[in-house]
Amino acid sequence: MRISAIALAVALGAAAPVAAVAQEGTVSGAAGGAVTGAVVGGPVGAVVGGVAGAAIGTAVAPPREVREYVVRDSRPSVHYTGTVEVGSTLPQDVEVYQVPDSDYSYTVVNDRRYIIGPKRKVVEVVE
Repeated sequence: MRISAIALAVALGAAAPVAAVAQEGTVSGAAGGAVTGAVVGGPVGAVVGGVAGAAIGTAVAPPREVREYVVRDSRPSVHYTGTVEVGSTLPQDVEVYQVPDSDYSYTVVNDRRYIIGPKRKVVEVVE
């Protein structure tokens, strides 16, 4: 039974919403995984879920060099009335800029910078 609870906690930690994990990387991944694990498996589930969540958060977060480029590069902000948040898909009329030597791009919308992944999905808000 205990092994089943641990396995379930790991599975739920791995299935945690990528949007929440991607925005803050390892820290949010660990916290989200721990909460999910605790709900499912008690204290042991919290530990296992925290470790799994931290690993997922690290895997999903864009590299430091991408964030540094996005902060350093200067592009105009565009006004957009829709919601832009981690996990949302940008419409085609919002211009994105490729980050060199990377699979990521970025945009500046309403004076906030966003890192964009494949298929125009927002993967991180750059603060």
